[in-house]
Amino acid sequence: MAAIIISKNTELVQKVIDMLKTCYDPEIPVDIWELGLIYEIHVSEENEVFMKMTLTSPSCPVAETLPPEVEQKLREIEGVKSAKLELTFDPPWDKEMMSEVAQLELGFM
Repeated sequence: MAAIIISKNTELVQKVIDMLKTCYDPEIPVDIWELGLIYEIHVSEENEVFMKMTLTSPSCPVAETLPPEVEQKLREIEGVKSAKLELTFDPPWDKEMMSEVAQLELGFM
């Protein structure tokens, strides 16, 4: 499943994706973008970022820390006016959501 991206500001979206590639679930050596944890990125015309993401499971040990960390990193991106992250488990994450890069890294291909 690829993330839904809603924005005319492709440069800012790329900055968001680049930042997401620096965030890791500490138990899995793959970034949250390649893991398929990002469901939606919306950048408004005012450069306000809204992102919907999930975790590998509701009982993920970083459920309390990873989402606020990602939200803070979104706010620190040059050009971002504000950032809001919504955590969801619908649909539940599944290994099929990972990119080919992640699947290769983890030995699923």
